[in-house]
Amino acid sequence: MKVLYVTTISNTVNAFLIPHIKLLIDQGHQVDLAFNSVQELNPEVLELGCAVHNIEFQRSPLNKKNYNAFKMLKKLIENENYDLVHTHTPIASACVRLACRKMSVIVIYTAHGFHFYKGAPIKNWVIYYPLERYLSKYTDVLITINKEDYRRARKSFDSKRVEYVPGVGLNTKRFINVSVNNSEKRKELSIPLDAFVALSVGELNKNKNHETIIRAIAKLKNSNIYYILCGQGPLESYLIKLIIDLGLEKQVSLLGFRTDIDELCKISDIFVFPSKREGLGMAALEAMATGLPIITSNIHGIVDYSVNGETGFTCNPTDIKSFAKAIKKLQEDKLLRNKMGRNNQESVNIYSVENAIDKNSEIYQNYIT
Repeated sequence: MKVLYVTTISNTVNAFLIPHIKLLIDQGHQVDLAFNSVQELNPEVLELGCAVHNIEFQRSPLNKKNYNAFKMLKKLIENENYDLVHTHTPIASACVRLACRKMSVIVIYTAHGFHFYKGAPIKNWVIYYPLERYLSKYTDVLITINKEDYRRARKSFDSKRVEYVPGVGLNTKRFINVSVNNSEKRKELSIPLDAFVALSVGELNKNKNHETIIRAIAKLKNSNIYYILCGQGPLESYLIKLIIDLGLEKQVSLLGFRTDIDELCKISDIFVFPSKREGLGMAALEAMATGLPIITSNIHGIVDYSVNGETGFTCNPTDIKSFAKAIKKLQEDKLLRNKMGRNNQESVNIYSVENAIDKNSEIYQNYIT
């Protein structure tokens, strides 16, 4: 069978899809890829022998270049006679389903988290909900990765099938088995050995909401609580100024892009995840796999695994006081931290890459010959 994987940008492939592509190739199927930013593709994918097509999708739905991307994609699918197209991310997936409307090709769409959800801004419902509902009738299988999206798709959409797969595949072994010298790693980061360390991972943007945690740290007025934040993004300068204004230069560090997240989890005491929207939130799941308690927002996909009082604590995304209280509680109670960390390592297995591959394989079996 000839399969095409489509995403808006190559980073989605790099982060989540390589094990799934390997599975199909090992089963004897041809797998091609289409996305923007081909130059950023993990070389491992090229070694698999996949044909790679550069389609200049834009992340903004209003960008006129997406029309050209749609035409290129439609021509590609027609010319290559694919049997199945598995699409990810909203823009690419909208183009795929419009392009395949009158073709005899199977379309599988994995939604990595709808932009409309309980508590979402009204504009998200106005823009994205009608579009997803309309396109659902051109979708053979709609795969959702959180329970809220699954319930809504089953109730309101017209896809031939709706499936729930918990996540896209977490490499739990990498995070469970990580080994690091705690004192050396903390010294590298200029963090005292006896400090209490909170960690966040995510793009520096409004949705990731790191400002709430920085203000919560300031509210605690405890010089032994350190906050390390990994990620890049448009709010970097704003957050640096905020840190200076609050007098937290010695306690809060923006570490930028990191490839050692597993080690940073291991030398931290808690993980904080205050996002305003998440389809699921792989960063928090990675932290759970290392045995960290998590303090998270109480929204969307996060609530599938973040259980107040069991995995850590959940808070309203903008409730600085609640986040501060939760950090203080865990900082003062090591036994509770350890108990929650053990709970997390056990409960996170459902999100493993092995489980995700098994679930997707079951779905493919209905179509792949």
